Amino acid sequence: MNQTNAPASDFASRVTDSGKTDTALRGDYSHVQPDFTIDQGWDAYTSADHAMWRTLYDRQSALLPRYAAPEFLEGLTRLDVRNGIPDFRRASEVLDKATGWTLVAVPGLIPEREFFEHLAARRFPVTNWIRKPEEMDYLVEPDVFHDFFGHVPLLTHPVFADYLQAYGIGGAKAIALNGQEHLARLYWYMVEFGLINTKDGLRAYGAGMLSSRGETQFCIESPSPNRIGFDLERVMRTQYRIDDYQQTYFVLDSYEQLMNATAVDFTPLYARLRELPPIGPTEVLPTDRVFTLGTQGEGHKAA
Repeated sequence: MNQTNAPASDFASRVTDSGKTDTALRGDYSHVQPDFTIDQGWDAYTSADHAMWRTLYDRQSALLPRYAAPEFLEGLTRLDVRNGIPDFRRASEVLDKATGWTLVAVPGLIPEREFFEHLAARRFPVTNWIRKPEEMDYLVEPDVFHDFFGHVPLLTHPVFADYLQAYGIGGAKAIALNGQEHLARLYWYMVEFGLINTKDGLRAYGAGMLSSRGETQFCIESPSPNRIGFDLERVMRTQYRIDDYQQTYFVLDSYEQLMNATAVDFTPLYARLRELPPIGPTEVLPTDRVFTLGTQGEGHKAA
């Protein structure tokens, strides 16, 4: 194996042996570049692959008018990708005109450092393979549908696009200060599973729920989860589950609120968080701004 591919192979092995998953990573890591990017290989997608995309797209898009944030819907309309797995180069042209972002193909999960570096350069990594029919409702790793359908529409929104770049820039400091776990919680709750308060009520904008048919409805309608107003320190102290629907969602008043709260030096914040105990995923604090106090009576594996 040549030197370029050795780090990728080591990374894939570490993930497989980490205890976080019982299966080897799905993607082909044998031909990655040093930054873990690959060619998308759009011409290699089969008719069945494109049909899977259309099935997933149609059933999710049918739910979105009721549950999704308007900015997400606007971005999805601009991308116009209903008919099959998108060509990342064409989608990047739309993004570049809107906010200066581009997409890069990756084989799946990539290391934190490279992930942060891509975001800091306004490059969003998107997995190039799509799930199998038997994985329609539950998937161990993020695939192209999760990464593209869930994340890319909001990259057309200037404030959220700037926030995601700022998050990537902050990643290097998190690594230096051993703050990755706290920073990961911010991504989990505010990029993957965020809610926003709109004139029509709470709406979902997070990629994790908007690419999951069940959690799209659960996050808005179920009495089970807590829905708590966004507070930066609170979010970064809160633990989460990766194998079930969320037990707590955090609610933004606006994307500007998220951007402004995170546009500070996190150095003293990391020092303070190291001295504070984590907060369990079901806990509600007296200081919380509670939109919904959950019953914690329902849970399902999330796609």
